[in-house]
Amino acid sequence: MREVLQSKIHKATITEANVSYVGSITIDPVLLEKTDLWPGQKVLVVSNTSGARLETYIIKGETPLNGEICINGAAAHLIQEGEEVIIIGFEYSDKPVLEPKCILVDDKNRFVRYL
Repeated sequence: MREVLQSKIHKATITEANVSYVGSITIDPVLLEKTDLWPGQKVLVVSNTSGARLETYIIKGETPLNGEICINGAAAHLIQEGEEVIIIGFEYSDKPVLEPKCILVDDKNRFVRYL
């Protein structure tokens, strides 16, 4: 078994960084659906702005199509509102070829296209 790329949200913009919230990253439910990422799933978040990298878990946003991508808890010390990030989900597989669900979003975190 190897850990391989499952899904990616590319060029997302952090809409809020809330250090007081109890951990995680909140993501618009439409983006979760398009990438097959699940609430509670571990993800790697990489900032294209600062270079920070962190692992956290997903919380499903409450309002579809609002573009919400919020960094919560201690992670908000590393990645701030307005930063551009890549959110990456992995899976374990013994298959050599997988077709990850990778999407590009615009500056409002709206789906643009599959990559």
